[in-house]
Amino acid sequence: MAQAITDKDGVKRYLITLNVNGDAHTVLVKGNAILTNVLREQLDLTGTKKGCELGDCGSCTVLLDGKPVDSCLVLAIEADGREITTIEGVAENGRLDAIQESMINHAAVQCGYCTPGMVLSAKALLTRNPNPSEQEVREAISGNLCRCTGYVHIVEAVLATAQGRLTPDDH
Repeated sequence: MAQAITDKDGVKRYLITLNVNGDAHTVLVKGNAILTNVLREQLDLTGTKKGCELGDCGSCTVLLDGKPVDSCLVLAIEADGREITTIEGVAENGRLDAIQESMINHAAVQCGYCTPGMVLSAKALLTRNPNPSEQEVREAISGNLCRCTGYVHIVEAVLATAQGRLTPDDH
């Protein structure tokens, strides 16, 4: 349970612990602070994008206990003590994750604004279903809007990752 602290102006704040990308961070937040803003502004994890702030575009997608969520719809206090994965936590030891490599190699990235959310939604799918159908991939990323490329290359990149083909020439 978060510890409540009332400041001199009578504003109540909460001391919470966010477990982000394997590291515990203790932060002081207002009760109405959304997770997106805390990640970006207090933890400097700007890979989580701010988009519509209504849960429509998915640019703020993070994994909360392994499940993709729109972090703009999650109060930071709701994430107290839970495991959060942002795009910064996907690559390991300086190497991009297979889905990130595949997105690059399949020209599935244009402006890149939706890419972090797409990668996290795809990663969650591939973790729970290593061999998804095209329809399952489309459903998994349906909460992530891409305004540049359309979805053909994105879907190809996710399917190729599932099949171990990181470049279009791998068969």
